[in-house]
Amino acid sequence: MASVYDRTDIYDLFDSPKKDAQTLSHWQTVFDGMPIRSALDVSIGTGSLTLPLGQLGVSLYGSDLSDSMLAHCRKKADERGIAIDLRQSDFRDLTSHFDRSFDCVMSTGNSLAYVTNNEITGVLEQMDALVESGGYLYFDLRNWDRIVGQKKRFYCYNPAFLPNGDRVNLMQVWDHLSDGSIVFNLVYTFERDNKIFQKERFEEHYHPVPQKLLLDKLTQLGYQDIRVKAFPVQFGAFDIENTEWYCVLAHKAK
Repeated sequence: MASVYDRTDIYDLFDSPKKDAQTLSHWQTVFDGMPIRSALDVSIGTGSLTLPLGQLGVSLYGSDLSDSMLAHCRKKADERGIAIDLRQSDFRDLTSHFDRSFDCVMSTGNSLAYVTNNEITGVLEQMDALVESGGYLYFDLRNWDRIVGQKKRFYCYNPAFLPNGDRVNLMQVWDHLSDGSIVFNLVYTFERDNKIFQKERFEEHYHPVPQKLLLDKLTQLGYQDIRVKAFPVQFGAFDIENTEWYCVLAHKAK
């Protein structure tokens, strides 16, 4: 089954100016009062969660495994007049692709869960190696502790409407496998005149990661002032039982 990352035309369908404004507000709150001049997103995708940072005067860098995602990110950045340095890289091998440090190194879009729990600590080490002394490490993830506990199978999104009036619906069906991993089946339907005229289905394979594993690793790496918040932060305080998505910002000691 194909990955949605192979279809940038589908991947960005739920983007909108309203979502961009919400993302910008998130970054303004997260980095309030912090001297963030440069940021590297090691799972930048098409840049939906990262490009709004350019409006805050942050120099942007990004990496991703997918050529098509990076190409689309470049196109979006050019359309917005945002300068960005993009490189194809596996976030398990960042130090082979970057030879400088950044005020903030981040992983957006729930991407850490694509690798096993045994590999995630290595990814955090790779990210940490590129964080400037006194800088920050950031990531956002689904609340996997909640997902594993509830064993929910169906997740629906609010519809999106294309410029021509077509309606796009997205439903996810989650298959919980015996090894603890979860396959997300993404089902898109396209409606016109109250009739479905197109269907698309994709699969994404995730490895639920306990929040404690991540926070313990950050502590081991020497990070301080580790903040856990709902994502986006406008959604309020983080609650392990109810928050669907969260973010972590950690300060690296000088």
